[in-house]
Amino acid sequence: MKKDDKTYLFLILLHAVLGMLVFIVPFVAKLYGYAVFFLGIYYVVKKQNANNECLQVAAYVVGSEIILRMTGGNISYEFSKYEVIIFLFLGMYFKGFSRSAFPYWFFLFLLIPGIIMSTFVLNFNTNIKNAIGFNISGPICLAFASLYTYRRRISLAQMNLILLCVGLPIVSCTVYLIFYTPNVRDVITGTQSSFETSGGFGPNQVATFLGLGMFIFFSRIILESKNTFLVVLNLIIALNIGYRGMVTFSRGGMITGFFMIVMLLLFLYFKSNSTGKVKLSYIFIIISFAMMAIWSYSSYQTGGLIDKRYANQDAAGRAKQSQFTGREDVAQNEINMFLKNPILGVGVGKGVEIREQEIGIKVVSHDEITRMLAEHGSLGLIGLLILIITPFVLFVENKFNMYLICFVVFWFLTINHAAMRTAAPAFIYSLALLNVQLRPSSRDETQ
Repeated sequence: MKKDDKTYLFLILLHAVLGMLVFIVPFVAKLYGYAVFFLGIYYVVKKQNANNECLQVAAYVVGSEIILRMTGGNISYEFSKYEVIIFLFLGMYFKGFSRSAFPYWFFLFLLIPGIIMSTFVLNFNTNIKNAIGFNISGPICLAFASLYTYRRRISLAQMNLILLCVGLPIVSCTVYLIFYTPNVRDVITGTQSSFETSGGFGPNQVATFLGLGMFIFFSRIILESKNTFLVVLNLIIALNIGYRGMVTFSRGGMITGFFMIVMLLLFLYFKSNSTGKVKLSYIFIIISFAMMAIWSYSSYQTGGLIDKRYANQDAAGRAKQSQFTGREDVAQNEINMFLKNPILGVGVGKGVEIREQEIGIKVVSHDEITRMLAEHGSLGLIGLLILIITPFVLFVENKFNMYLICFVVFWFLTINHAAMRTAAPAFIYSLALLNVQLRPSSRDETQ
């Protein structure tokens, strides 16, 4: 076994053991959370961000967010987004930021009126700091991450390392879930999202990370597995992550991960020569069988309930009235707010209060697009257009960035079902703005 293979296997086993330790000795999660932050700062400062170490550490923070949340190991609930900002500020200190990233400066500027308005319109008994921070931390994290990544040149090897940094803590999370629910059959009784198979935490967020992890390790089968050992190892990891994601019974994250894999395969297929297309055909067959294996095993373990879940049926096989568990009603409510307040919106965090007044229930938004429209009005619409259009302008400039479309797909689909609750959609979006060089290069410049 080569030295690089041994190192990779060691990292996988280390994070598998970490997931086990967090389950057996819960206090380890708190030590882990603090270690990620302080050792991350030490690492970036020591290396002076010579090879984009700030992106590696920020990626690790993003990947570890869900296991730290479900185990209480995070410094504070929203701290991961602020960690990402802190690490990328350090990166900017050593390496500067993209001088041509004016679209994201403008995006930040567009958020200000909604923040100012919320200080006047939120109810007197509302914690204004928490209400604003909960809703605006995601967009701000995205903007600052994008200021660093915009058109920054990195090699494909560096990009794959950044993705591995996201994926390693997801391995820990998967192992933790295996110990938390060793026998899935005992806890699945219906077709609703399952907290029992999600570590006692929100299935929507857990499935989002597991879907992302499934994509990362399937992509490593295609791009980073140079021998049979690595193919088998990455396939085993991807299968386990995929299975654990399926049995959360939360569809959004797994569908997103599947679409990312399809986008990557299609991109590589159309960019390859005839020899490459033949190799990709074999890989496509392997991944297709792997997907069918995940589905079949999940169906077997859940007694066919997973089939009914994705068919939008209850346990008795009857079609459910709502396809999105009522989230479409919240989205429609926010669209109505936008139509009534089209210029500046209702203010950051005010949408929750308005819904509580109108329907008597406090419901937060799961859709970042409709939330931006409702709370920021036309300024939110302009901001969303900036976020959607800019990556595709960069894709026209560099049509060989194989990950760009995958990352934008992850961001767009995730914010439609899980808003920006976690740092993942913000950070993964920013990676789409990197100028990925297919050949190794020492250049690390901004334009």
